[in-house]
Amino acid sequence: MKNILNFSNFSADELMKILDLALDMKKDPAKYADSLKGKKLYTLFEKTSTRTFLSFTTGITELGGTYYNQLWKDSNFVLGEPVSEIKYVGRNVDIIMARLIKNETVELFGRNSDVPFINGCDSSYHPCQILADALTVIEKFGSLDVNFMYIGAKNNVFNSLVEFFSKMKKGTLYGLTPLVNNTVCGEEFYEAAKSTGYYKELDTSMSMQEAAEYAKKMQVIYTDTWVDMEFFNDPAYQKQKEETLARMMPYQINDELLAGSDALVFHDMPIHAGFEISESVLEKHMQTILDEAENRRHAEKAVMYYLLKMC
Repeated sequence: MKNILNFSNFSADELMKILDLALDMKKDPAKYADSLKGKKLYTLFEKTSTRTFLSFTTGITELGGTYYNQLWKDSNFVLGEPVSEIKYVGRNVDIIMARLIKNETVELFGRNSDVPFINGCDSSYHPCQILADALTVIEKFGSLDVNFMYIGAKNNVFNSLVEFFSKMKKGTLYGLTPLVNNTVCGEEFYEAAKSTGYYKELDTSMSMQEAAEYAKKMQVIYTDTWVDMEFFNDPAYQKQKEETLARMMPYQINDELLAGSDALVFHDMPIHAGFEISESVLEKHMQTILDEAENRRHAEKAVMYYLLKMC
C-alpha cells in the first residue's frame, strides 16, 4: 500500500507511469470505465473546494466507483480522537482523499490510514495539482523538458513544483518568490532542490524589466493567488491582505511582463483577476488555464488507479 502526501516516496519513473496512465485515460476513457468498479472513495474537506471535489468525485465515478463526501465541520474529526476516526473510515472505504489545512494533519492521516490516502492539498504541498500541471505541459509541448517560471508566493503549489522538477530532472523551474507563506518546508528543502540544477531561485531584488527578459525564454509562466483562499474574504485578515496585495502588485502577470514572450500562462485557480494576473492576460490564456484545471480529473483518476491497482 502507498499514500501520496507529497512526492517524497515516489520515484521519477513512478510519477511518469502515473502521467502516462493519465494520458491514456484521457485518450480512451471507455477502456477504464469499469477499472475501479466497486471501489469506494471517501472525500473529506476542511478547506473550501471546487476543483478538488469535482475532479475526484467525477473521476472515481468515471472509473466505475462511488464516493462519499463529508465536510470536516460535520464530522467527528472535530470532536473525537483522530486516529480511531481515521481507522474507522478505512473500514468502510477503499481509498481516502482529504483536503486539509495543516500538513501535520495530512501526515497524521498518512501514518494511520489502513487504505491508500491522497493529500488533496494542505499548507505545504499540493501534489495532485502539480500532476495536472505536468500533464498539461506534456500535452502542450510533447515532454516535460521546458523552461517554467513561477512568479508569486512561495506556498504549497510552489513547494510541490520544486519537489516535482527536482525529482523528475527534466526541464527547469525558475522561482521568483518575494512572498513566503507559512510552510513546514525549511531552507534545506529548497537548497536540496537547487543542488539538482533543475530548480533555480531568482533574486527577488531584480527589476520587473529583468524578469521580463527571463519571461522571453520561458515556455510556461505560472502564478497563484497571493493570499490563501481561506483568508481572502476573512474580515480579520483584511489588513494583512491589503499589505500583501500592495507588496505583490509589481509581480502581477500582465501584458508588460509578457511583451515579447510566447509563454503559456498557467494558474491553478481560484483566480483573483486584477491581482496576481491581469484581466487581459487571463482572457488571452483562459483556455490553457481551463485545460490545466480539467486535467486535475485525469491526473487524479490515474493516481487513484495507480494506488489501488498498481502498488
